[in-house]
Amino acid sequence: MLDPFGRAITYLRVSVTDRCDLRCVYCMAEDMTFLPKSQVLSLEELDRLCGAFIGLGVKKIRLTGGEPLVRKDVITLVRSLGRRIGAGGLEELTCTTNGTQLAKLAGELYAAGMRRINVSLDSLDPATFTELTRWGKIEQVLDGIFAAKAAGLAVKINAVAMKGVNEHEFDRLIAWCGEHGFDLCLIETMPMGEIGQDRNDQYLPLSLVRADLRKRWTLTETDYRTGGPARYYDIAETGRRIGFITPLTHNFCESCNRVRLTCTGTLYMCLGQDDSAEFRELLRDPTVDEEGLRQAILSAIARKPKGHDFVIDRRTRRPAVARHMSVTGG
Repeated sequence: MLDPFGRAITYLRVSVTDRCDLRCVYCMAEDMTFLPKSQVLSLEELDRLCGAFIGLGVKKIRLTGGEPLVRKDVITLVRSLGRRIGAGGLEELTCTTNGTQLAKLAGELYAAGMRRINVSLDSLDPATFTELTRWGKIEQVLDGIFAAKAAGLAVKINAVAMKGVNEHEFDRLIAWCGEHGFDLCLIETMPMGEIGQDRNDQYLPLSLVRADLRKRWTLTETDYRTGGPARYYDIAETGRRIGFITPLTHNFCESCNRVRLTCTGTLYMCLGQDDSAEFRELLRDPTVDEEGLRQAILSAIARKPKGHDFVIDRRTRRPAVARHMSVTGG
């Protein structure tokens, strides 16, 4: 699949649910209204649509949410997609999780074919972690992370960089990840959805963070890529890597290879644009066969824009995109 700008679309991010058992301050409002189940695709519908994407050349699928591992019986979808890994199919199946369910599911994820996961962990301080997640307990997440490591999963830690909140912890996170054999990725806060507070207060340019870290760590740029937008550096002192995802200070649109499917069957060709294609009714229409699905996907890819419209708007203080990240798939 090629988009209008000649970029091969090989990466599909699939939100299996908009629900989450945490309420991270940069992602959701505290009092969220979630979708009725009738609007959410069944696991079988998600599997069928993913199969159509794989048939058109998608090589990597990442399951997201919300929190994907709170979806009832989600492991059945993981197993089905895992069976598509191999010649002519998927090269990788991964997920992004908050870690709360990993202690009980890590072994099953590995057995189903996953070999690598991302875990969101914005702070190692228990009080700060609870404040950021509004009610999470860091012990539960750490237990999950180490269960994943013990199961054989490679773990990458994702941390959203927030001014005045966790910027003093980056050195500690680098050292901790080095101690336990994890890569780290820092992410700029993204202006998506009303969250009940001003994102101008959170925004921390990672160009400044990287320059500051270089005063204490030896960072060497590397060609290492995982298929996503992060740009990685080797850290000489720990032997691990640090990645930076910078949608605001340096967008990564020129190399975009991905589209996002929501749990309702809406396909967003760009995280930072509202243009979309709807697949729920197609999936539920008995007259639409696999070729019909394929043509609908190709038609959507033909509308993929050149880039996003992310900006921290200091005049209106409104998000650049109205929908929450938990709806789109983080």
